[in-house]
Parts: sequence; structure tokens; C-alpha cells
Amino acid sequence: MPTLATTVDGLKLPNPFIIGSGPPGTNLNVINRAFREGWGAVIAKTVSLDSSKVVNVTPRYAKLHARDQSEVIGWENIELISDRRFEIWLDEFRKCKDQFPDRVLIASIMEEFSRDAWIEIVERCQEAGVDAFELNFSCPHGLPERKMGAAMGQDPAILEEVCGWVMSAAKKPVWAKMTPNVTHIEDPSRAALKAGCHGVAAINTIRSVMGVNLDTLRPEPTVEGYTTPGGYSSKAVKPIALRMVMEIAQMIRAEFPGKSLSGIGGIESGHDAAQFLLLGADTVQVCTGVMKFGYECVKPMCDELLAFMAKHGFETLANFKGRSLDYFTSHAELVRMQTERKASAKAATAGKKAVAGDNDWSGDSFVQQSDALARG
Repeated sequence: MPTLATTVDGLKLPNPFIIGSGPPGTNLNVINRAFREGWGAVIAKTVSLDSSKVVNVTPRYAKLHARDQSEVIGWENIELISDRRFEIWLDEFRKCKDQFPDRVLIASIMEEFSRDAWIEIVERCQEAGVDAFELNFSCPHGLPERKMGAAMGQDPAILEEVCGWVMSAAKKPVWAKMTPNVTHIEDPSRAALKAGCHGVAAINTIRSVMGVNLDTLRPEPTVEGYTTPGGYSSKAVKPIALRMVMEIAQMIRAEFPGKSLSGIGGIESGHDAAQFLLLGADTVQVCTGVMKFGYECVKPMCDELLAFMAKHGFETLANFKGRSLDYFTSHAELVRMQTERKASAKAATAGKKAVAGDNDWSGDSFVQQSDALARG
């Protein structure tokens, strides 16, 4: 009988589905609801020592719908970290652990480039009983003037130094959350792991502009007639997230065996989760999916993941973690392997007749030729 129970960095989770930091973990009420619904862990909304500078606006979300308007495939937000006082959060961390002593509560923390501030927030959250930390080096909007979030996470040298400060004070597991708004996500991930972090989480939202209202000519979401670039999430980002998780997982396998990886990005089903786990993730985080479908979505996701495991005979998550990483190679190697196969079989491309080179494309049958080059 397959089981979803897993232990990551000493944290015992009933399943790998974690509430990602954001609105679904914005106060004690919703965190408790998540635990009652059966989520494996909850990462609270990002906190800082001084919330007085955090002022949100309305509206702060914008949605991208499928052409027939039946489904939300993209979601932009310009929401900031928690605007609630740090002392309130400490009290709620304690109450949460009193009510759910065996469940995993993770504090997401963010501070300016100050050693004292990072050490203080770590020590005080630990005293309140949190089980682990996620360091927010990845929020793509808000507070850039304070060099917080992605402004810090885009500089591996600064990130490594800050992670070192945290690790000097942390007595709990620490994950560093990566921004996708970099050229090579392995660089900041490597810096965090070099500094001693137990793992990384990826990806946070992608810096974006959702669109422009063609009636008002104003970009969305419009606040007093203006906007600012925000973070893009939901199922449309999944292919990008999978690519970056794969790159981090390959780096971990080669350079930091034993370090953990929490996958994030457009996860809305157990099948989505299976793909992240196959590419090397230990756990998966869901944030926008909860905002679209509610906290109860964890139940069908668990069922789908269990069904996938039963189909393939996997008893534990470890049985298939990273199983698909071995099937990535260079384009040059793909050419070599295909050329070798064709030569040995003395046959052209099997199945549909496909173009062999750029000179073969024709405008009259462009769609059909494109289809012939796609699997299925």
C-alpha cells in the first residue's frame, strides 16, 4: 500500500503537500483550517520585524483566463508580505503549535541587509515554536528600495552572506526560497547551500505585467489609474518551474547530495505534484491553487498522487524522487542518438512524415508539418 508520509530535513510530514507562503497562510485562522483539511505542512505568510512599512493596495490581483473564459490559467499579484505586527505573529505561532503540536509550521521570514535583524527574527520565531524556516529571497515586487526579497536573492554573494547569518542562529531546518527572475537559478541556489541551508524552495512568482485594458488603456491591476509589475503564478508557470526545479535538482545531485528541494509553480493536481517529484523535489508547495479551489483541494491531490504511485508500484515518495532526471541530455546528444537509431534501422522518421530540414517547410501545410514534429 503506497504511503505519502515523508520525512524531510527531520520534519515528519503526513504528505508532501505544503501551503506555500502567501494569503493561504496569512493568519492563525486560515493556518488552522489548512491543518484540519490535511495539508502536510504550512508556511505562514512572510513576516518581518517591522510591518509598519507594509501597506497593501486594492485591487492587487489580476487573472489571465483561457480563451473561452472557463478557466484561470495565470494569476498576477502585487501583494506585499504580512502587514500584521510581528508580536501578533509570535503569539499565533505559539497558539498554532499548542493546537497542532505534531504538525509542521514553517515561518517565512524576510529582512533588510542587516545581520542583527536576521538573527533577531530567527531567534524570536524559534522561541515561539516554529518547526523550520523559509527565507524569502524571492518576492519580485514591493520593498525593492529596502533591498528585500528578489533584490537580495538575485545577488548570490549577498544571499550567501545572509544565509550564513541565519545558519549561525538557526536551530531548526532552513530552506532558501529562490526567485526565478535570474539567468541561472543554480547560482543563488548553490550560494544558499554553500552557506549551510538544509534546502531550497523554487520557484517564487515570475515578474510580470498581466495585460492592458483595451477600453481604459490602463495596465492591470489598476490602482488609482496606475500599476506596478507583479508576480505571475498559476498553471501557466508550471513548465518554467519544472525546468528550474530540474536544474536545481541536478545541481544538488552533483554537488550537495542529501540537501532538499521544495517544488513550487502551478501545482493544482496530484499529477502536477508527481512531475515535480520525478524531477527531484522532496515536497511541493501550493499557494495560488488554494486561492482558486480552496483548502479542500489537498484531498483530491493526495488521492491522485496515491493513484499514480499504485499504478507504477511505488511504495514511497523516495521510490520515484528524481527518477526522470536521467532523461535529460544535450541537444547534440539527442542528434547523435537519433542519427544512430535511424542508421541502424535504415529508416526515416517513423509514423507521420516529418520535415527533415528547414528547407522542407511550406506555407500551405505549416500546421500539419508542425503537428508531425510533435509527440502524439
